[in-house]
Amino acid sequence: MSRAQEMLKGVDLSQPAYSASEFSREEIVTALKSRKDNAAPLDFSGKSLNGADLSGLDLSNVNFRAARMVRTRLSGARLDHAILDQAWLLEADLTGASLIGAHFFAAQLQRAKADGADFSRARITADLTGASLRGAKFIEANLSADMKNQSMGLMRAVLSSAVAEGANFTAADLMNADLRFLHAAGADFSGAGLQGANAAGADFTGARWDGVKADALDLDSAQVDAAAAQDALKDAANLDRARIK
Repeated sequence: MSRAQEMLKGVDLSQPAYSASEFSREEIVTALKSRKDNAAPLDFSGKSLNGADLSGLDLSNVNFRAARMVRTRLSGARLDHAILDQAWLLEADLTGASLIGAHFFAAQLQRAKADGADFSRARITADLTGASLRGAKFIEANLSADMKNQSMGLMRAVLSSAVAEGANFTAADLMNADLRFLHAAGADFSGAGLQGANAAGADFTGARWDGVKADALDLDSAQVDAAAAQDALKDAANLDRARIK
């Protein structure tokens, strides 16, 4: 586990820093309305927005770097190209949110709810352990390991034990990603790159693999369809230890 993924150890989420918000919804709406078209994006970096109701707001391009957004309600919000590096989004509600081109470096999204959210073309080296991602879109998203910036350890997308049934990973880069015990039945990985990813124990039944790159994808104890095992996933690692359906 990387240093970034160990940040939660010893953190008391009941403290005001992780349970209270510095701003009301009305204050944020006012700030959004008062911002001129040619003004710099709003900056909430390092601020506390825990539990705030930001659902349905247009927060595109807003800077949330290192913001604390534990259990923040962002359902239906628009966060296209928002900066969420090192943000704390534990158990946040991103259901149906648009996060196209957003940037998540070392962000914490454990147990977040993001069913139907759109992460297309986003850069994600975040921890989404236990997140709900049913029907979410990761089209052309980059969830691969950041090999150039390892001062905090191997930074990559972690979808361990996440639920991504029916999610769309078309042309996504998942190289070296942590997909252990990912529930991805019926997901679409067409054209995706999963080289070196760890998918031990994952459920890929009914998934699509057209044109996938699966060299060294670890399928130890993973559930995969027989047709996929014989064709698209034939270059995966530990295929002999997968559970073929």
